[in-house]
Amino acid sequence: MTDVATVAGVSYQTVSRVINNHPNVATDTRERVLDAMQQLGYRRNIAARALKTRRTGVFGVVSSGSHLFGPTRTLVSIEQAARAKGLFVSLATVDLQHKDEVTSAIEHLLDQGVDGIVVIASHDEAAAAVLESTTQVPVVVAGRTGGEHGLAVAIDQEAGAKVATRHLLDLGHRDVLHLAGPAPWVDARARAVGFRETMAAAGLAPRTLWADDWSAEVGYLAGQELVARVRRRRSSLPTAIFAANDLLALGMMHALADARLKVPDDVSVVGYDDGDGSAHFVPPLTTVAQELEELGYRCVELLLDARDGVATSSSVSVSPRLLVRESTAPPRHPSRVLL
Repeated sequence: MTDVATVAGVSYQTVSRVINNHPNVATDTRERVLDAMQQLGYRRNIAARALKTRRTGVFGVVSSGSHLFGPTRTLVSIEQAARAKGLFVSLATVDLQHKDEVTSAIEHLLDQGVDGIVVIASHDEAAAAVLESTTQVPVVVAGRTGGEHGLAVAIDQEAGAKVATRHLLDLGHRDVLHLAGPAPWVDARARAVGFRETMAAAGLAPRTLWADDWSAEVGYLAGQELVARVRRRRSSLPTAIFAANDLLALGMMHALADARLKVPDDVSVVGYDDGDGSAHFVPPLTTVAQELEELGYRCVELLLDARDGVATSSSVSVSPRLLVRESTAPPRHPSRVLL
């Protein structure tokens, strides 16, 4: 920093102000300092700064490392929000279904001296690990809210399911099937609750089919089974299907197409996530968009507030929104299609 000050013709303190983005630095002075830093190849000594401030500027994130849209986009949004604040992220990927692995990951991040931790708690075991952990730094649970979690940020999954189901009911559908995600996932259960409550409020019987995972293949197999049951007269064909994510919806639409059923002429379909490509399904998929960028921003803001002693307990809920496309329409065959 002394070398930078000499080249720029300013004081050591002025260089410090520029590095820390202090507002009280003249524009031309700031530019001279930045030019000198570039000329000398200056990089901030993070270790030295941490010794002085007792803060590393690094936050830890515990994630599953899943390829699925929700967890992946949540992780990316947290990293981007942290970087925008001049912070760094240290990542630990584990199987979130095993509490011991989550606990070990938290301990590993604490050993690195992180200023705080976000745990993407898509499974109950991950949330349980957070509740049982004792840390000297703030820990934010991303993916579920509730007073017992202390610091928590989540998409309101029940609200998302309710707006999707209400959209179908407003179109005139009365026989709606929910293809739910795997039960061990917090989001899957919350979406199923939102669906059931909306159907019950309308005086209608909910129909729920639980999937083993979130894949299009499982959605396709579920659709094949539904078609087979209708053909054997063991079930009626619903006029609408609300799938717990876009991939399940994609697989279901494939199975319906194989059975020569048209979406939305014979069956309307709604997905969840607004994942990449959902607008290019045939037909384009009506879906619920999760505001994951907002989720990441709120996680980082809550961590910073907790680190600075502003927040010790807070539960933040982020509202999703419905995107209406061409896969939904009023029921056109109220007497049911016989396959």
